[in-house]
Parts: sequence; structure tokens; C-alpha cells
Amino acid sequence: MILETINKEWGWLGISAIEVIDENDFGNLIFRSDDGAYWRILPESPECIKIANNQNEFEKLRTDQDFQLDWQMETLVKAAKRKLGELEQGRKYCLKMPAILGGEYSEENLGTVSQIEQIGFSGDIARQIHDLPDGAKIELKIE
Repeated sequence: MILETINKEWGWLGISAIEVIDENDFGNLIFRSDDGAYWRILPESPECIKIANNQNEFEKLRTDQDFQLDWQMETLVKAAKRKLGELEQGRKYCLKMPAILGGEYSEENLGTVSQIEQIGFSGDIARQIHDLPDGAKIELKIE
């Protein structure tokens, strides 16, 4: 189900996910595409970025301390657990108002959401705003 959601909502980038490699408590996903590249979805941004061109590059990245600190989101996860408790199966912590729409990385803006909804919603927002310059006024259409 998650691969279908990635491909449906992020496929506009021209990528085809074939395997989920990892996920964190904030719904960030690392997946491998059909061309062997590795990608990371950051729902809070929302964006999907290529992090490695192949498995060797990915394995090197996994040992990078800065990448691990960013990936684990330890401070934010601790705040979310303190405020919201442990996650139920199929749910992830989230920013109720995404950062790209002005939401802050603060305890007041933390919530939980279905992982499938989070990946779908973030892909839809990213598609709608991907060509806009910083500071552009937007009108989101949620379907």
C-alpha cells in the first residue's frame, strides 16, 4: 500500500518506487526506485530528494553522522513522545501545519497522522507548489 501511495502521489517527479528501505517516526521514508537510486521523502517540508545514485553511495551515506542525526530527528521525536505518547501502528508524528506553509517545529504544532495519508498529502502539496518561487501566494486544493 505504501509503495502504491508513493508512486501515485510522488510519481509526478518521474520516479517509480519499488522498495521501501527505511522510515522514521516522523514519516520520512527512504525508498529505492526502479533505476537503483535512493530517495527520501520529507513530509514536513514537503519534498522528495535523491540521496544516492546506487547502493554503494547509500551505504556510505548511512554511516555519515550528520545524515544519521538528521534522519533520527531525535529532539523532535522526544518532544512528540512526551506530548502525544507512543505511536499506534500505521501512524506517524507530524507537523499539523507543514513547515513550508509556515508551521513551526514546535511542540504546539505536533500531531499524529496515518502514514498513508501523510505521504499522499505531502506529495499532493509538493506537486502543487513545486514550481512556485519562495514567498508566492498559494491556494491549495485538497482532493
